[in-house]
Amino acid sequence: MKVAIYGQYYLVSTEPIIKDIFVFFNKNNVEMVIEAEFLKMLYEKKIIQKEYKTFSSHTELDQSFNMLISIGGDGTILRAVTLVRNSGVPILGINAGRLGFLATVQKENIAAFMQFVIDKKYTISKRTLLSLSCTPENESLLDINFAMNEISVSRKDSTSMITVETYLNHEFLNSYWADGLIIATPTGSTGYNLSCGGPILTPDVKSLVITPIAPHNLNARPLVVPDETEIRLKVSGREDQYLVSLDSRIASVKNESILTIKKTPFQINMVEIPEETFLKTLRTKLLWGEDRRN
Repeated sequence: MKVAIYGQYYLVSTEPIIKDIFVFFNKNNVEMVIEAEFLKMLYEKKIIQKEYKTFSSHTELDQSFNMLISIGGDGTILRAVTLVRNSGVPILGINAGRLGFLATVQKENIAAFMQFVIDKKYTISKRTLLSLSCTPENESLLDINFAMNEISVSRKDSTSMITVETYLNHEFLNSYWADGLIIATPTGSTGYNLSCGGPILTPDVKSLVITPIAPHNLNARPLVVPDETEIRLKVSGREDQYLVSLDSRIASVKNESILTIKKTPFQINMVEIPEETFLKTLRTKLLWGEDRRN
């Protein structure tokens, strides 16, 4: 078995998690290839000493890898997605952060759940991504022009609202006068979208959510549309530019530019371990905090 390892170092409490993973995989003769910057940090902090092969680009991840292990929080997984891209390599998230809907494996259960990985007793949850194109062309949006959680537009350098002219499959929908607009996937529905009053979608739903951010018109509600919908945005405001974010990546875009948002032709494969399903995460971390079955 061959796995790629990618991670972020948060606190000293992260060290036991990293050590447990390395000890377990070494004991089970799993070949580990470590992201170069992450391995450099592990050496500097003397968490490990053994030499490992490294990778530093998405071009180095191919079908020879059985899985990518992401150590951190949901933000770490979103960065891992930019490494995996359309390779099809599944991602398993080890939660070293706080609230996590993607990084679901908790530190208390690492050994047991890593055994599921060795025994291949897991399922794959396919996640929709969104692609973005800009007219005129914007260099900041050329290389990594996709997002797994959401694509959003928002005001920049101003307290004034922006106007987001929105079209669905070339038909006019609305001009949102707001602080911004979120286009979220089912995966991203539990993130920024939820904070702005949007609905939660389960990962297998073939839909997208359009959610205004602090709209001036209180009748402007979130809208769920089929994920095959092409969404086109044209933003105007008092400033010359506004912000576009693709998950955690941000770019400045000129007013009146045309943004076209579509579902990507590829999906991300998220590893789902038994007993750590989306519904369990939803139940325990967001809605009720405990299992209320009698």
